[in-house]
Amino acid sequence: WGRRGAVGLGVCGALILGVSAAIDVQYDARIYSRTDVPPAEVALVFGAGLAPGGEPSPVLRQRMDTAIALYRMGKVKKLLVSGDNSDPYHDETKAMRRYAIDRGLPVRDVVGDYAGLSTWDSCYRAKEIFGVTSATLVTQDFHLPRALFVADALGIEAHGVAADPHARHLSRYQPRELLARVMAVALVLLRPPAKILGPKEDLDGTVTTKG
Repeated sequence: WGRRGAVGLGVCGALILGVSAAIDVQYDARIYSRTDVPPAEVALVFGAGLAPGGEPSPVLRQRMDTAIALYRMGKVKKLLVSGDNSDPYHDETKAMRRYAIDRGLPVRDVVGDYAGLSTWDSCYRAKEIFGVTSATLVTQDFHLPRALFVADALGIEAHGVAADPHARHLSRYQPRELLARVMAVALVLLRPPAKILGPKEDLDGTVTTKG
């Protein structure tokens, strides 16, 4: 039994590494620098936690600073900031919007998605609630291949810009990311709806249908 268990663990490990490598290979070409990324209507920025006092965490600041730079360069026309506000004391989306607006972005161009509870939910809601069909995804380098994989599976034509270029294999999040990619494959196969849906909106904030 010990030998069988070891073989089983080896097979599982090989499958996890294989899935991760396949996603890396497939989506690496869609990751660009800020200057080289094709223009898009919107940058989809994923939440990443808050620091004490309700300010964006260092990881989230990296994402926001990158998205703000893309806006100022004319690479995107709007930011869709997708975070978790399920806890009244942990409102990522509010903090993300405030961060961008405090740095001079027009209120109308910083759109909040308050139910981005996960990468899957953020991409699902971007497509189904906000009608996004093409976007530049902004997150850390280790996260981008999975985010691009999910967006692609949901019908969003996406490119990515890393908030921390060339740091993928140095990230302390890499072991967790291996398992997250396997879960992403399962979600793509099962295609569950986002945990929270609601009325459809335009990126200008107009509600187009009641939900």
